[in-house]
Amino acid sequence: MKIDFIDVDSAISHAKQLLETERDISPALKSALEVILLLVTVLLNRVTLNSKNSSKPPASDPKRKKGNRKKSDKPSGGQKSHVGTTLQKIDDPDEIEIITIDRRTLPKGRYTADGFETRQVFDIDISRVVTEYQAQRLINGKGQCFIAPFPDEVTKAAQYGNGIKAHVVYLSQYQLLPYNRIQEYFADQLGMPISEGIINTLR
Repeated sequence: MKIDFIDVDSAISHAKQLLETERDISPALKSALEVILLLVTVLLNRVTLNSKNSSKPPASDPKRKKGNRKKSDKPSGGQKSHVGTTLQKIDDPDEIEIITIDRRTLPKGRYTADGFETRQVFDIDISRVVTEYQAQRLINGKGQCFIAPFPDEVTKAAQYGNGIKAHVVYLSQYQLLPYNRIQEYFADQLGMPISEGIINTLR
């Protein structure tokens, strides 16, 4: 990094090299100088933070150049030439609910069925799914016990499945959520308390 045309990184690196090669400095003084260099590095990193190398908003950048963008005469939202995405009905819905007419509300007369009008609601179902594997036990006449083999991936009395592992990886590595946010999500949305240690193991 450079501040006022001074190559700070190079200067700090040179100072560290001198400390490593200089043998006439006492251990106490050497340690103190190393701490000072570390503090200088930390402070400089904080000073040089901006919207490009941190999560700070662009408005906080020093000497930020404001754009010359002029207000558009076009209305807000998608324009006429814009290709949008419209939710479309699907042929194989997961659930179907039949809504029947209360014939008591109809005028008197004879009616024949004429099919249905359909509307579809797209939603998500966030829920915990616990699968219990029950391995059969058989005992022969000699008292020997035989147990059906569990699936290879089922190794403990209670464990997290591959779906949970994939979800933890997605949240922590792709969405970059901190562990405490992931814990809150699993506890609030799925009813599954999960520790930071487990998240670190699964990711």
